[in-house]
Amino acid sequence: MHCIRRTGALGPVRKCVVRISLLLFVFPVSAVFLAPALAQDQTPRPSNQQTEPPPAAGGPQGDQGPYAIPKKKDEPPPPPPASAPKKVEGMPDYAIRVDVPLVNLDVMVTTKDGQTISSLKQENFRISEDGAPQTINNFGTSDAPITAALLVEFASTNYHFMVDALNASYAFANTLKKNDWVAVISYDMKPQILADFTQDKKEVYGALNTLRMPGFAETNLFDALYDTLDRVDRIEGHKYIILISTGVDTFSKLNLDQIIKKVKITKDVTIFPVSVGWIARTMAEARGRAAYHGMGIPVNNMDYLQADNEMQTFARLTGGKFYQPRFVGDMVDTFKEIGSDIRNQYNISYHPTNAKQDGTYRKLKVEVVAPDGGPLKIRDQKGKDVKYIVIAREGYTAKHTVE
Repeated sequence: MHCIRRTGALGPVRKCVVRISLLLFVFPVSAVFLAPALAQDQTPRPSNQQTEPPPAAGGPQGDQGPYAIPKKKDEPPPPPPASAPKKVEGMPDYAIRVDVPLVNLDVMVTTKDGQTISSLKQENFRISEDGAPQTINNFGTSDAPITAALLVEFASTNYHFMVDALNASYAFANTLKKNDWVAVISYDMKPQILADFTQDKKEVYGALNTLRMPGFAETNLFDALYDTLDRVDRIEGHKYIILISTGVDTFSKLNLDQIIKKVKITKDVTIFPVSVGWIARTMAEARGRAAYHGMGIPVNNMDYLQADNEMQTFARLTGGKFYQPRFVGDMVDTFKEIGSDIRNQYNISYHPTNAKQDGTYRKLKVEVVAPDGGPLKIRDQKGKDVKYIVIAREGYTAKHTVE
């Protein structure tokens, strides 16, 4: 197999050429020509000594001796040629195909303080879908390269918001490894692709360096997130969206219900929202005033609390985590934790007992249990019980299949 991966419309495109058809045809033909030659090489050389005549055709005689080819009259008659079914006039051609759906889950298990627990086994997980227990078919952990879209709010808003967004973006870029695929997208009134998926960290930094002169004051988060979800959904495998934003939506064409529906139907995507602007919010709240979110756009504390709740919803629905770094130094630890979470997830897949692809939303529940089915106890190095959190997407949409 020979694979080529290149960047396309916001996504790496892998082209794999499997060169087996030639081998499948060459091998049998080669066997036909080689078999007589090998048989000839293995035939005993004639000698001057008198040998017994070979047995008559029809099979081996006794326990020893050569195998003779049966006579043609002993061969069974060839089967009659299969006749094609008669086509009924007026009946359309059709084919029947049975699709067995497979649900893939990425599960994180962390302590209360964010430390990753990566030593669990398959028997430690119990999954139910709409209350029905499911059987795990595949289980594993991987430290594979990630495919992530960095979606950054950068608008003509509060100065502290822009500075925090840039600092957070650079902090994320610093955690990248050489085989990771990352795209950089900024948004104000509309999203703008600054760098298509690339493995070059210099290109990522170069894209972030262009964020110096903001344009519009609007921050249309819902429209930008919808567009990004639509783009990454075309890419195979699991993807991540690192959303760096205040969470405030000012002028989107979409409403909250529409973007939540889009989040639910997009498969294999985990969203990690990172809230920015906490310094400006705290200062404004202490003065009893609204923190202006741009040129004359007042946003009070209740609006920010609603924005936080919306970003928590995006994370919860997709199996991600919501982060609220309070200062610049905290952002470094935040993105180290995100990197650890992504690279130490448990990869679980199962065939659902409800195999219907009817477009319904299926509720998922992932539990960590002991091998005997009871609650699992995890202890630290001092032998004390540690409280842990299981993070996985809340459900998925069984899409319709159209042939």
